[in-house]
Amino acid sequence: MLEDLKSDKIIKKVGGRFKLTALVQKRLEELLQGSRPLIENTANMTAMEIVLQEILQDKITMEGAPPESKVATEASEHVRFQNPGSLEDRDLD
Repeated sequence: MLEDLKSDKIIKKVGGRFKLTALVQKRLEELLQGSRPLIENTANMTAMEIVLQEILQDKITMEGAPPESKVATEASEHVRFQNPGSLEDRDLD
């Protein structure tokens, strides 16, 4: 189960490690507060296993997450332009 969290497949599906962490945390909280699982056959599963399966089966996603096919190609560009210390972002006037 925890190995699934380290999988590139699930990280790319969500759009990154931080988005994955936020999504898991939010969904775990919902389940613990009584929300129903979005998958079937959860009798012997922990809440964490349910969340991971919901993500892998595309039952839940992070808002604003790019489609899986674009994640790998745009990830480096996105990071490059989001760096607050880069020269591109500074006003040199």
